[in-house]
Amino acid sequence: MPEQAAGQPASTLPDKALLDKDKDVTARVQKTRRAARALARLSGHDRNHILITAADLIKSRSAEILGANRMDCDAAAAGNVAPVLAKRLKTDEAGVKEMAVRVRDVAALDDPLGHVQATTELDDGLVLQKVPCPLGVIAVIFESRPDVVPQVGSLAIKTGNGLVLKGGVEARLTNRVLAAIWRDALAAHDPAIAESVCLLEERAEIMQVLQMDREIDLVVPRGSSEFVNFVFKNSRIPVMGHGSGVCHIYVDKAADLKAAIAVILDSKTQYPAACNSVEKVLVHDEVARRFLPELVAALQAAGVEVRGCERTKQICADLNVIPATEEDWHTEYCDLKLTIKAVRNLNEAIEHINHYGSRHTECILTQDNITAERFLDEVDAASVFQNASTRFADGFRYGLGAEIGISNSKLHARGPVGMEGLLTYKYRLRGSGQVVTEYAQGKRSFKHKKL
Repeated sequence: MPEQAAGQPASTLPDKALLDKDKDVTARVQKTRRAARALARLSGHDRNHILITAADLIKSRSAEILGANRMDCDAAAAGNVAPVLAKRLKTDEAGVKEMAVRVRDVAALDDPLGHVQATTELDDGLVLQKVPCPLGVIAVIFESRPDVVPQVGSLAIKTGNGLVLKGGVEARLTNRVLAAIWRDALAAHDPAIAESVCLLEERAEIMQVLQMDREIDLVVPRGSSEFVNFVFKNSRIPVMGHGSGVCHIYVDKAADLKAAIAVILDSKTQYPAACNSVEKVLVHDEVARRFLPELVAALQAAGVEVRGCERTKQICADLNVIPATEEDWHTEYCDLKLTIKAVRNLNEAIEHINHYGSRHTECILTQDNITAERFLDEVDAASVFQNASTRFADGFRYGLGAEIGISNSKLHARGPVGMEGLLTYKYRLRGSGQVVTEYAQGKRSFKHKKL
């Protein structure tokens, strides 16, 4: 019998067996790969129709999603689930509506497969085209957050990719309902593509997935830094992700200090469990004495535990600042905690960030655009901001519709990864019987004409 919420019929919460009848992980993923090939052959219009169907199902089955989520949250409260995971797990009616809206946003984007990137006439009757194509099958391994399923599901289907989902045990029932919605939306269009989305639940299945380099083309881990690093170290498949989000804000001597407090508070408190939440603040020594007491007081009033360097502690002697340790500079808190350091100048700020940062998101607060340009040029991170909250580092806020995750890598995709990060390309060469020998012997020569 499937688990069920009190007062709800069992049929409203899909049993795992109803989603994936084959218990063999390899066989299930191979089915996903075959279905993904059929999905990739669909027109952009058809793929968008599947997305709209999914958005409608998310809306109409809101009570089912929320019922499953309440059960997951109750189990998390009764169990030994980390507070940060429990916080990310909970959704509500507004959250479910947002899921549907995000899916529609992706449907509204241009078809990523419906164009030719470049055309070159190599010679008469010999034309080369560079065209986008899906990666194939993407495995997303994540913890908690129910909104991951509609986000990555919409991006995978939009780009013609198969999707293997491995969620955390804390969100088991919520993930079952959301995965069933995607399978139903696919099946409504064509039962042959329903297997394009595969849901895994067992922890032991993770290691199997990480070794399936013939069936899976990309692994995207979304979770704690320890887990993401584990995946990087143990996968035979290319991995796209970020180990941690140690994000900094540097308050320059030319900053608007009143606006700086608002930006820092938003970056820390708007959603402290997010990977783009600010964790460290650096303050130019020339403004430290007049700025730090006001900043620390505002943070503490918002419930933030403040740690600081010796200079910060001296300036804020009456504000109970905890001494910062070396470990603090490396730590992603994902909580209402923040570490502050006074720095001599821009050079020290940049050196500190490039040494301790995780190449996720870094920000400078300044009205001096020359200083800002140096910061934006020299800081090594996927996203670098001037005078804006670090919380803007997000695929939806960047206009990508949704994101599969955030990458701190410099290859393939970087920063919030939307549709483009799920695509590769192929070269298509159409000829009329040409052979290389004629060119090697000088009988013919290449034109290399761009069309």
